[in-house]
Amino acid sequence: MSSNITTYFCKECGYETPKWAGKCPVCDAWDSFKESTSVTGKKKSGGKLNVPLLHQLASEPIKTIEPQSNERLLTGNKEFDRVIGGGIINGMVCLIGGEPGIGKSTLMLQIADEIAQKGWKVLYISGEESRDQIKQRSDRVKTKSDSLFLFCSNSVEHIIDVISKDEPDLVVVDSIQSIGIDEQSGSPGSVSQVRESTILLTQLAKRQNIPMFIIGHVTKEGLVAGPKIIEHLVDTVLYFEGDNYNQLKILKTTKNRFGSTNEIGVFEMGADGLTEVLNPSRLFIRDEDLSAGSAIGCVIEGTRSFLIEVQALVTPAVYGNAQRIALGIDHKKLSLMLAIIEKKLSLKIRENDVFVNLVGGLKVSDPALDLAFIAAIISSYENQPLPPKTIFLGEIGLNGEIRPVSNIDKRIKEATKLGYERIVVPEKSKVTVAKNKIKRIDYLNKIYPILFS
Repeated sequence: MSSNITTYFCKECGYETPKWAGKCPVCDAWDSFKESTSVTGKKKSGGKLNVPLLHQLASEPIKTIEPQSNERLLTGNKEFDRVIGGGIINGMVCLIGGEPGIGKSTLMLQIADEIAQKGWKVLYISGEESRDQIKQRSDRVKTKSDSLFLFCSNSVEHIIDVISKDEPDLVVVDSIQSIGIDEQSGSPGSVSQVRESTILLTQLAKRQNIPMFIIGHVTKEGLVAGPKIIEHLVDTVLYFEGDNYNQLKILKTTKNRFGSTNEIGVFEMGADGLTEVLNPSRLFIRDEDLSAGSAIGCVIEGTRSFLIEVQALVTPAVYGNAQRIALGIDHKKLSLMLAIIEKKLSLKIRENDVFVNLVGGLKVSDPALDLAFIAAIISSYENQPLPPKTIFLGEIGLNGEIRPVSNIDKRIKEATKLGYERIVVPEKSKVTVAKNKIKRIDYLNKIYPILFS
């Protein structure tokens, strides 16, 4: 006989416990436990979910194991290949998370078509949309390959049967929240269904040594049935970020057993689907002279660097307490920089509303943008534009010192490539390129001659 057992899952990290708790002992999140029901006991005989063991039940010396080939398949999409670590590896299981409507299905259909054009047999599994809906998207993004196949089902049993029978070279599952196991309690999208379905699909991918991409939705309220529950089950976790009002979409890596987790890919949504942005600096900065409150900095994500415009608006507070709003950077970082400005420059920032923003919808934590943000805030406060073709690179210390940042030469090369003639860097930076364009500064109290001279 089978019985139902109630368990609780942390929606932030996936920790499981038989009792509810106010605070997760693993990730320290408060009020993050959600109830889930699982079935224990004997399952129906003759079930279709008999996934064979990956290896025989025998240990073996590690030195005698012959490793499989780690040759990677390039999809042809440079942004995607960079984010996943340089290409697709056989047997890898990749989770792609993001809010509904962000473009995950569009991206994966395009990637599936590009791989199929290389001669691979690709199976696209949809549990959310009908054949007609997928066909309409396929026509919109102009898929071309005859090796791209579609199977629509909400049943994990049927999906496993089709994968085992067709033996594709690559599988895309869209999405994990829309499929479920018939013998498992709970509706598709519940914690138990998402977890058990992912386990079975991962076992199948490893057994047949085929790469598999699993799409998962993330909601703004919580991640009960989202990727956080199953991150530890897969090899690679990608997050697709952006909003419905911004054409730029950012693909980030948060876990990768086969490569770096520091890379990002930049895509632009258009009428024909997503196109890769090979030179993000062209989109994040303007060619014309900047207005008051704008400054240029440089960030590094993984192996690439690109310039970005930071904006600030400082205006007298007339509605009670002064507001502090930050878009693209941590709110605490903004409070810290304003405190440093007040202390070292004696500016009455506390009497003003301050709004800061990163152009393009990016969210970064690179400390090299500190100097650019402070320059933008001062420019807006004084209502004076900064010198044209000037870029600011530096981290601000609590005592007002301008500290060196990593990869300074790489940032300077990107700036000079785009025609920047004045590069403000920390005094102690070891610069070996474009020395004639360098302007050094050691403390924040010396910034006014640089900004308005």
